Amino acid sequence: MHCLKTPALLPAFFTITPVSDTMNRYLSTIFAALILLVPSAHAIAPLSPGQCRGSAMPYIAPKHVVAHPDSLTPVMINHVGRHGARYLTSADKVNKILGFLDEAAHSGKITPLGTELRTLCHKVIDASVGRWGTLDTIGMAEQAGIARRMCEAYPRLVKGATVEALSSYVPRCVMSMDCFTHEMTRCDNSVTVYTSSGRINSPLMRPFDLDTAYIAYSHDKPYLPAYKHFYDSLVSTAPALRLTTADIDTHRLRDATMEEFGMLAGLAAMGIDVDLTRYFTIEELNDIWTVRNLEQYLVRTANCYSTLPADIAATLLRDIISTTDRVISGTLDARIQLRFGHAETMMPLLSLMRLQGCYYISDKLATVAGHWRNFHVVPMASNLQLKLFKAPSGRYYVRADLNEVPVPLIAGRPDIYLPWDEARTYLLSLLPK
Repeated sequence: MHCLKTPALLPAFFTITPVSDTMNRYLSTIFAALILLVPSAHAIAPLSPGQCRGSAMPYIAPKHVVAHPDSLTPVMINHVGRHGARYLTSADKVNKILGFLDEAAHSGKITPLGTELRTLCHKVIDASVGRWGTLDTIGMAEQAGIARRMCEAYPRLVKGATVEALSSYVPRCVMSMDCFTHEMTRCDNSVTVYTSSGRINSPLMRPFDLDTAYIAYSHDKPYLPAYKHFYDSLVSTAPALRLTTADIDTHRLRDATMEEFGMLAGLAAMGIDVDLTRYFTIEELNDIWTVRNLEQYLVRTANCYSTLPADIAATLLRDIISTTDRVISGTLDARIQLRFGHAETMMPLLSLMRLQGCYYISDKLATVAGHWRNFHVVPMASNLQLKLFKAPSGRYYVRADLNEVPVPLIAGRPDIYLPWDEARTYLLSLLPK
């Protein structure tokens, strides 16, 4: 398969050390038949334990909101966001690792660290009864904070504005919408808010449930042999072996390591403070993150196997373009459009739009970790805001903010503010034919 490698730009605060040419040649020789490279643990600068939480990492609010030039008048904000931090989506991960630990305990093979983790599992279950997957206080604060900063940065736009907000049918998305709009009304009660939630919004917020071609891709998993190669190469059995002294096969130990990580990585989002390095070394965390990051990349973004994971966001992108056009033409009064979905909503959209750090195509999957990073793309409450401005000349300009940080809308162009007609033409060109 021939794939074009499209470099993705990363914000300056991400420091990447590229894979050396020597290492590339060495690994290419070994795995040429697979058109794969297995990443070295030291190929890129090590991530922090917090970053290794990936898409389960709580939102980091910007220290400063970037102001717009006085010469531009804010006209509209198109906001698409992920729900905020939440409890683990289900008891599945906890029950799997707990079953592993219970088996060790009943056979007398559990270690002190395993006993400690077993106690933590019960703590997580107790804290989550009746709350699995629901928005927690951290998530509520994340959404309120984003709304508050929007109101503070654009008071004239917000004042008296009509706000249209919609969400998927999932309760944590509905609650994220409610927290966001509630905070807006606290900041300025002159706004008029209309909200909508339910399966009627699934074409926008949950296309992965509806698109038959994508569903077939998810079922066929053309990437699976390559992914399994990475999984077997990088996921260590050592973390699981620290929990038990039982004689267990390698495959099950690797799975237990991933289940352990999956549970522990999600605890910060529900307010349980756990030091990941108590259970994993930094090297193990980085390797496990690399595997999890690659899985999300292959399943949810355009890649060398298929563009379908990104193409499913076409309806949402068309809606963003259409609502912007209608505000400009005066046929839409709602100057603030809010949409609340999932990480699985955001990843395809950002990939389809080819925003920096959110789109990367290469058949060398080992390079993915240096160009597409889930904690940058979709932390909890991740969001994209397209902000429309009007110049004194009457021309309209647009600015894209990813997680409240301005980013170039067109790859290779440093422009933060683009004429809407140019941006519109570019965005339309990205839609699947």
